[in-house]
Amino acid sequence: MVRVQNLTRADALSAVRNPLAFIAERWTPTSRTVRRAALAALVMAVVIVVTGGAVRLTGSGLGCPTWPKCTDDSLTATSAMGFHGAIEFGNRMLTYVLCAAVGWAIIAARSQKPWRRDLTRLGWAQFWIVMSNAVLGGIVVLVGLNPYTVAAHFLLSTALITVAALMWQRTREGDAAPRPLVGKSVQQLVWFLVVASVLLIAAGTVVTGAGPHAGDSSEVERIPVNWENVAKLHAVLAWIVVTLTFALWFVLKAVDAPQGPLRRTRDLFLILLAQGVLGYVQYFTDLPEALVALHMLGSCLVWIGVVRVLLSLRERPEAVADLPGPATASALTRA
Repeated sequence: MVRVQNLTRADALSAVRNPLAFIAERWTPTSRTVRRAALAALVMAVVIVVTGGAVRLTGSGLGCPTWPKCTDDSLTATSAMGFHGAIEFGNRMLTYVLCAAVGWAIIAARSQKPWRRDLTRLGWAQFWIVMSNAVLGGIVVLVGLNPYTVAAHFLLSTALITVAALMWQRTREGDAAPRPLVGKSVQQLVWFLVVASVLLIAAGTVVTGAGPHAGDSSEVERIPVNWENVAKLHAVLAWIVVTLTFALWFVLKAVDAPQGPLRRTRDLFLILLAQGVLGYVQYFTDLPEALVALHMLGSCLVWIGVVRVLLSLRERPEAVADLPGPATASALTRA
């Protein structure tokens, strides 16, 4: 049995003033624990997007007609609100699970020895994005599922996924200055891929905002464009992203690039093919809810794949402290 250290008054005051520092002084997580904490935050960022899509696809967007309460008289959903109220309120509760996952990532990063400030900052960036998106989600409800606010809600979730993916990658790297693994021409090609992917995701939000899944059975405002035309533009952008990904893989093979970028590009290409097949099937079957939900999941995986390709173009080994050379050591000895 390990004896638990008694908590003194000074310890209690220290914990209140700076709880993260208090925990860091008494706990040192392993590198694997920090990686898993960062991965948990990334997984929950994807889960909250998919469950938010389920709210929309089941017509439960106004299941809780107000915010921050579920109704004017109740903080939680009531039995009278039925299925839609339970779905919407359940999604709101998942935000707390997401906050817990992000908080766990922050605590693990802050407690790691040596302390890596960049990881802690990435954790806090996720926290503030989650808080901002929670407020935006409330605004979405208060304005009756205005499609532009819904699109912004999804794009902010994508920003959260970006930061979470970056933090997860950084837990697998060192703190040395990044060293490029490919030439500038390949890096430029990847940035074209990133821009095309951003346009692809943005077009997808317009398809959703103009399409048949308004998010509620009541009269909900839609983006005043023909959603089928935007869906065709979305498909064209998808083909551009697929073409750029294949071209990138071909170029990486031609220049004998390291295996890291090659694997990440291959993974992205496979995800894009699956997402493309799913997109065409849902288009020609009049957007069934289950396929649309899978397509939203695929959208998150595509973006994570793009971010991982971008990050694979450089390596960051562990920083090594400068050691005195033979001449320096000899001078120190003489001194």
